[in-house]
Amino acid sequence: MTLQEIVTLLDAEVVLGQEQLDKTIRHAFAADLMSDVLRLDTSEMLLITGLANVQVIRTAEMSDICYILFVRGKQVSPEMKALAESCGITLLQCKQSMFKACGMLYDAGLLPIY
Repeated sequence: MTLQEIVTLLDAEVVLGQEQLDKTIRHAFAADLMSDVLRLDTSEMLLITGLANVQVIRTAEMSDICYILFVRGKQVSPEMKALAESCGITLLQCKQSMFKACGMLYDAGLLPIY
């Protein structure tokens, strides 16, 4: 599934990384607890979270995660956007709950990490 397909499916907003919409995403992981994210080791993964702060961007950078979807209508701050831009991380945001977004993405073929 491409990032563009994810954006369309969830009616998400691309905050940063418009040029990455043709990238393929194979897996997703949903968490608000960043210590869980640090244990992951995969590529082509979308991090789904409702935690909207700079720590999410720093965690993604340390975990080599290039794509983050913020759910529950959480807004990306200018500080988060600037840090993500310097790290090459694509940011999306949508209004759906984490549960609904995960269900929609799973139904569309996105695979869980485990």
